[in-house]
Amino acid sequence: MYQMDIKNAFLYGDLNETVYMEQPPGYVAQGEKQRMECKLKKAIYGLKQSPRAWFDKFSRIIGEFGFSRCQADHSVFVQTTKTGMVILAVYVDDILITGSDINGIEEAKTYLQKHFVTKDLGRPRYFLGIEIAHSKHGVSLSQRKYACDLLQETGLLDTKPVDTPMDSNPDFWNDDGNYLEDKTKYRRLVGKLIYLTVTRPDISFAVGLRVIVQATWTCENRSLLYFGGNLVTKDDRKSTSGYCTYVGGNLVTWRSKKQTTVARSSAVAEYRAMTHTTSEILWLKNLLKELGFLYDDPVPMHCDNQAAIHIASKPVFHERTKHIEVDCHFVREAIMSQKIYTPFTPSSEQKADIFTKALGRKQFDVLCNKMGMIDIFAPA
Repeated sequence: MYQMDIKNAFLYGDLNETVYMEQPPGYVAQGEKQRMECKLKKAIYGLKQSPRAWFDKFSRIIGEFGFSRCQADHSVFVQTTKTGMVILAVYVDDILITGSDINGIEEAKTYLQKHFVTKDLGRPRYFLGIEIAHSKHGVSLSQRKYACDLLQETGLLDTKPVDTPMDSNPDFWNDDGNYLEDKTKYRRLVGKLIYLTVTRPDISFAVGLRVIVQATWTCENRSLLYFGGNLVTKDDRKSTSGYCTYVGGNLVTWRSKKQTTVARSSAVAEYRAMTHTTSEILWLKNLLKELGFLYDDPVPMHCDNQAAIHIASKPVFHERTKHIEVDCHFVREAIMSQKIYTPFTPSSEQKADIFTKALGRKQFDVLCNKMGMIDIFAPA
């Protein structure tokens, strides 16, 4: 795996529209007495269409070299060579290149250097705020520096940490407390915590619960103390969907999200969660197929609710299920077409519980271990 950076990426974009700009304050063209309007020939930083123009230019250039854009993820490009495959992922001007064809990777890097001013950063160590550690066991992702900076910002760096991001028996379902005066500070903290869930699935549920009240600030500090919040919402009786997906035994995606409507039973809530999980599974299968990894066997989707499994596997409508949204029955189609199957998993072994409820330390640690979360900075 290699990392590259494109210098001044937005300046490469081609404009499809006619765009004029005023000269910057203090600048007057030689021989002119007043500022003039300029007709842009290329995109520049500050134009709202510059990001799109740059990506279109990059897609065209890389496409001419034989790369095809994945339909499952438009930021991923794939090239099939005689001896293997080259995979390229781009985020604005940051690029990761990997694959099984080493010569193909070098040729792709050379091709990019001919068309853009690039910087070859070698093997990735730090990408989009994420630390990448290579070892004989594989590749590990961490946001330790990001978390430490966040703790430093909030003044909690030297505070004693807690064991879990959330109290297993929270008593926050009241409307007490004053609203925070500095709402911007709160929102900034929530946004940073959301980005931290990129490598910390264990705080997803806590970060997903949020409301701007004074009592919440202490709860947020608990999450910060944990990794180094427990965020609270009003009790609106809406359930939370949670799932995690694995490829080759490795955790690759996860999500914790409150459902948009109140479920009339736990079975309906689980069934709705199964719909989101099914969509994620099918998307992953499509992405892996485009990357050259075919898997035609049904994928197991573990559920700990027998009633929800029965609703999904039996295409029968009756009084208790006729109110369920039609799009939720997408799960049934996936089961009937043998794309997935739904084995029952006891609640004590359900990994997704960490995304839907506050857990005690023992169960929380067990699920973190099952998800493959380790402290790569701990002494050996």
